[in-house]
Amino acid sequence: MFYRPEDGHGLPHNPFNAIVTPRPIGWISTRGSLGDNLAPYSFFNAVAYFPPQVMFASTSAKPDRDGTKDSVAQARESGVFCVNVVEYAARDAMNASSAAHPAGTDEFAAAGIDKVECDTIDCPRVSGAPAALECKVTQIVRLPGEANFAVFGEVTGIHMRDDCLRDGMFDVTSFSPLARLGYKDYTRVDSLFSLARPDE
Repeated sequence: MFYRPEDGHGLPHNPFNAIVTPRPIGWISTRGSLGDNLAPYSFFNAVAYFPPQVMFASTSAKPDRDGTKDSVAQARESGVFCVNVVEYAARDAMNASSAAHPAGTDEFAAAGIDKVECDTIDCPRVSGAPAALECKVTQIVRLPGEANFAVFGEVTGIHMRDDCLRDGMFDVTSFSPLARLGYKDYTRVDSLFSLARPDE
């Protein structure tokens, strides 16, 4: 099968998200003049080592946020955001935090998620998350499309839960990170294998 996106796919559901998988989930926390916010984004990844940088993208809008969503609006306002790593055990809380709420709703409270303060930025983070990346916004890029924005940030502080460190390495099998697939599907990482590069 081949299709051009502008012509449509003719399938019951859009296959694009199912093709680009698995995608890590950035559980983005922000603080703005309307309060604290927490929401998951599956268009998320690390993009550079030195200095460490990440990005997340928002692809829809709320009527009360001037053409975008709360996370982008508050990152734009404050200049900071935090990426919280989602473990399998937090899947229901993560999903609850994705509910559509009016601007100013604190998803931490709405979803029953404990929060603590970040160290290098004025922003909350998910208490007890396996890891969290404190970030200062470097740029917000408007992408083609009605409400598509990519938010880039430089990591200024990194939290790792002590039980996730084994033999001096951050061990993802200790908490099984959640990843997004297509449709309503998710997966978790619970096994690893290693490959050495040909020149090593």
